[in-house]
Amino acid sequence: MSNQEPIIELRNINKSFGPIDVLHNINLKVNAGEVLCLLGDNGAGKSTLIKTLAGVHNPTSGEILMGGKPVHFDGPRQAQDAGIATVHQFGGTFPLMSIGRSFFAGVEPTKWYGPFEVFDRKTANEIAVKSVRDFGITRIDNGDRMVGGLSGGERQSLAIARAVHFGAQVLILDEPTAALGVKQAAHVLRIVNETKRRGLAVIFITHQVMHAMSVGDHFAVLIRGGIAADFRKGERSREEITDLMAGGETMADLEAAISGDA
Repeated sequence: MSNQEPIIELRNINKSFGPIDVLHNINLKVNAGEVLCLLGDNGAGKSTLIKTLAGVHNPTSGEILMGGKPVHFDGPRQAQDAGIATVHQFGGTFPLMSIGRSFFAGVEPTKWYGPFEVFDRKTANEIAVKSVRDFGITRIDNGDRMVGGLSGGERQSLAIARAVHFGAQVLILDEPTAALGVKQAAHVLRIVNETKRRGLAVIFITHQVMHAMSVGDHFAVLIRGGIAADFRKGERSREEITDLMAGGETMADLEAAISGDA
């Protein structure tokens, strides 16, 4: 992948809030079909970096490039339109909505019922269920099912499938496995691998090193707003970054769960 243009690149990104410097000279590249794992403990600057990529904050200095061309976002909508989708820890879904409605929230398909334009529930449900099942999530088979009845892993999967359906090129996953047990985390990590296989650039933000190492191709460790280490898969051992690790399950347990059935 070294010969291709990165889908997204950060060059010398700095972000300050008044006198407080939060990000310092961040340089990162993410290619198509690659997972960049951004590792960092609480307070390392991960949230600010996510919001800068997603158009919530403008960098104080430095530039963001997509396909080799500088981009500037005046808000999250522009970042989304450019192909950057962010999935937050609990999936960004709506517990009191059906799966079909949540999948199309804000961009609902419609049909005409006499003189009225109404929500096309059948089409929405069919597309939502197919999109999720294409990722191997076979338990979701009814688009009328309430999102609140899904597991945490299924909510994450629904949000990721939605982003892919609507044409995301860069998928930012903000601590997607932080609140999940081993089985649900493995469920989400399989979705991350499938997303990578489909050619998206994935930025996986986490403080759980085991989860990162199970899917990552490229790793960056963020400490106090700066990149403390930047390495490829296989260049560092888990023990070398064990101080960032959280959670009690073993790597063997996780790998066994990932290779198992959904």
